[in-house]
Amino acid sequence: MRRRIVTVSMVVTGFALQAVAYLGLGAPFGAPSGSRISNPRVPFSPLLFITGVMLVFLAAVVYELMPDRERRQ
Repeated sequence: MRRRIVTVSMVVTGFALQAVAYLGLGAPFGAPSGSRISNPRVPFSPLLFITGVMLVFLAAVVYELMPDRERRQ
């Protein structure tokens, strides 16, 4: 149960970080009117987006490597 909670929280955090980095920090608003509009509004927003992607993929690794709780019989 614990590894499931850790994995789900990593996935949710990763997707939230991706959404914030892309929609809130990276994507400029407005019609494309020049090369200035193609650059992200915050310079490090692509790094935050990639960190979110890595966090989602690492959630699968954590799920596989974290030991499952022993079941009582």
